[in-house]
Amino acid sequence: MLSVSDNCSSEALEHLKKSKTPDLERKNSFNSIQPYFSLQSPRSWLILALFSLQVYLLLTARSIPGSSRHFSPPYAADESIPCSSGKVYVYDLPRVLNNELLERCSELSPWASRCEAFSNEGFGPKATGLRGIVPDKLTDSWFSTDQFATEIIYHNRIMNHRCRTTDPESATAFYIPFYAGLAVGKYLWKNYSAKDRDYHCEMMLRWVQSQPYWKRLDGWDHFITMGRISWDFRRSKDGDWGSSCIYMPGMRNITRLLIERNPWDYFDVGVPYPTGFHPSTASDVVTWQGFVRTRHRTTLFCFAGATRGFIKNDFRGVLLGQCYGQPESCRVVDCAGSKCSNGSSAVLETFLGSEFCLQPRGDSFTRRSIFDCMVAGSIPVFFWNRTAYSQYQWFLPDEPKSYSVFIDRNAVENGASIKMELEKFSKEEVRRMREKVIDYIPNIVYARPKEGLEGMRDAFDIAIEGVLRRIRVQGGGYKW
Repeated sequence: MLSVSDNCSSEALEHLKKSKTPDLERKNSFNSIQPYFSLQSPRSWLILALFSLQVYLLLTARSIPGSSRHFSPPYAADESIPCSSGKVYVYDLPRVLNNELLERCSELSPWASRCEAFSNEGFGPKATGLRGIVPDKLTDSWFSTDQFATEIIYHNRIMNHRCRTTDPESATAFYIPFYAGLAVGKYLWKNYSAKDRDYHCEMMLRWVQSQPYWKRLDGWDHFITMGRISWDFRRSKDGDWGSSCIYMPGMRNITRLLIERNPWDYFDVGVPYPTGFHPSTASDVVTWQGFVRTRHRTTLFCFAGATRGFIKNDFRGVLLGQCYGQPESCRVVDCAGSKCSNGSSAVLETFLGSEFCLQPRGDSFTRRSIFDCMVAGSIPVFFWNRTAYSQYQWFLPDEPKSYSVFIDRNAVENGASIKMELEKFSKEEVRRMREKVIDYIPNIVYARPKEGLEGMRDAFDIAIEGVLRRIRVQGGGYKW
């Protein structure tokens, strides 16, 4: 516990690609049209109008918030200069907005206490049943971490970050340690009102907007971690699901770190779901990478999940049908009930023994299983672009085919064999994809030490660097 108060059915958006704005060669451009240009000629005025329109469109494009240029991977800071990316000031929020929520953890769910799930500074209890599955020297690095614990993990890490400053005048960015996901979690179910679901977010915004450093850039240099998917905070009407937190006027300029983002919202940034692996040292990561690299994988592909019986033509049911029909090639972990909650040993063992792991959408487009799969060195197979490619650009390779497989879900629904699709890849192609997955393991895990891993960046470090980068690059803020 902290001692300081600081908790559609259609496929969308293709993978965002880097783009660069071309330089204007003003002198050469003018010289090229000069022989044809005369103020007395109608053609000259037409050329001038077209040229002006091109310049206007070029300059306008630089400020479009949805542009993929904003989601290039964070630059590598100059490590020879301490905090070259900038410094972060952490607000001392009223305890009711973070620590008090944790202290009242038994009230966070309408059904059962969440105290154990959010214990141990967000990592949860030590994982059990892993002896013989993971190397003995790494069993202490595994926890039963809840998928909604990111805001607790980030808060504890940032309080000990080397670039945290207690002087707001020297800060590049301001962190709001509000546990938005915990605050709304219990109100998402049963007969709670829209007012109940909005209560804590409204309180937070009133407090933050009263601070002098908010007024400096109208919140542009502020950021927050929201430990649930973006759609839990995007209620349009009182009778709909979730809170309206993201739609509140004060949230407009705040960068939001979420486990699932809205791909059309510049201020949403997708960060990895927390897995159960929380290394204590960089050496732990290297040891784990070596372990998964040399695993003997006896199954071509696997699927860990359960059907959604209330969904018509549930795609998960199609995948399970193919897996059960080809037991020699596919291994299944049926996650009906709570068998797979918080990363069970059965799920990890299955991923460790499979070349590929099937990753359909979950209750939303993303699922924690993506990262459980990749940490185990298994190659993810996606059926929706929004499951990963338009979500986690700061953390995953730029080229989707380098680390994953995409299969058209419509083809699968029409009878295409997943086994046959995956057997098309040569052993060398599979080896290269697996190596890329393994290389990126540090990017998708959250280290256990509050100070992070010496000499290695984890998901938290990449997220903070990315936030500082976008604030510095944009300077005076986004112009609506």
